[in-house]
Amino acid sequence: MHEMSVALSIIEAVDEKARLEGAGRISEIELVVGRLAGIDAESLKFCFSAAARDSLAEHAVLAVREREGQGLCTACGSSFPLAFHIAECPVCRSFSVRIVSGDEFFIQSITIEEKE
Repeated sequence: MHEMSVALSIIEAVDEKARLEGAGRISEIELVVGRLAGIDAESLKFCFSAAARDSLAEHAVLAVREREGQGLCTACGSSFPLAFHIAECPVCRSFSVRIVSGDEFFIQSITIEEKE
């Protein structure tokens, strides 16, 4: 399950940033995860609690905002929802489709609390 390595990387990144900012703890981490990013959001949430142990994010809320896939046909210019990386344009039947959203994965924000 690669979600555990993803969760560990998230913890490493936010923990480092929070320490640089002098934080006492991280209370929330907001992620953006596209449905085509190859990351299962529920598995990531499950792995997050184990990965966060003994870090500044140990009690943080993990908020995952999922983005739907969106494709653009480069042949006819039609835009349409995507459920997979390879798709046929519903208008012209071309397979010349570019993903314009849904493959994102990034940390949107971190909420930190100062040391007491």
